[in-house]
Amino acid sequence: MQVQPYLTFNGRCEEAIEFYRKTLGAKVEVLMRFKDAPDPSLCAPGTSEKIMHSCLRIGDSAVMASDGMSQDNKPSFSGFALTLQAADDAEAARRFEALADGGKVQMPLGKSFFASSFGMVADRFGVSWMVLCSK
Repeated sequence: MQVQPYLTFNGRCEEAIEFYRKTLGAKVEVLMRFKDAPDPSLCAPGTSEKIMHSCLRIGDSAVMASDGMSQDNKPSFSGFALTLQAADDAEAARRFEALADGGKVQMPLGKSFFASSFGMVADRFGVSWMVLCSK
């Protein structure tokens, strides 16, 4: 069994995909637009180019994403965080800074009792990330 996150970006999914490609090396495995749906009633006016479903490969993990109903361009993510396990402290620092670009640092990256590097950041879309490098 697997549990995979599914993020809804309310109209900013394509921008988010490009951001994660650049910052995390994400690879797009699946990308379907509303215009490609077999049932045209699923495509609200003005949403034909919006992303109905996508699947990104980030390292060994799959993260799915969509524009959802594209209603307000203000995605809201609360109550969870994605954890990025870095191979070393240098990678943790690179990834943390990249995710923080346009976002908000919630806890600066630093040493902790359980990791040689640990920090928390909300990226420019509001997705919370915990970046760590285990001891």
